[in-house]
Amino acid sequence: MTRDPVYEAFLARQYEEAMALAAGSDLLELEPLGEHPPDRYIARFRCTGLVRRPGGGVTEARHFEVGIWFPSDYLRRAEPWQVLTWLGPREVFHPNISARLPVICVGRLKPGTWLVDLLYQCFEIISYQKVTMREDDALNTAACAWTRQHLHRLPVDRRPLKWRAPAGGAALPGAGR
Repeated sequence: MTRDPVYEAFLARQYEEAMALAAGSDLLELEPLGEHPPDRYIARFRCTGLVRRPGGGVTEARHFEVGIWFPSDYLRRAEPWQVLTWLGPREVFHPNISARLPVICVGRLKPGTWLVDLLYQCFEIISYQKVTMREDDALNTAACAWTRQHLHRLPVDRRPLKWRAPAGGAALPGAGR
């Protein structure tokens, strides 16, 4: 099957820029899937986010995964539920992420939104730097109510997505909690 050259060029640019972001980040691992240029990725975030344990307690976790797919008509039409898939953990606890369905909501998604922008948006959601505070608009209403009562704990990870710890593992100033 022959792909559209404009779409191919878009995919190639997304690959280059997103892999550069991942190379400059201790918090993001990006796995391209399929032929080159890839139209699918698995983004693994090694940042602090929240999960709800079986007993109901909310605790921190440090590994989250999102699937990203650019369908062939992505430059003309973008459906967030089609482009982004929440892969785990299932017990994630955030108003913008469904605990029952594999859905993460970054808000309205414009056709052609860049992969780097999607990665930043997912990171900001996972780390509670971006939160929906309206229960009528939340994918997880329990997490929404919890968030309003625990604003003093947010964001749960203050580090920027793009940074690398210096050799020897010392943290950059202001790069942690």
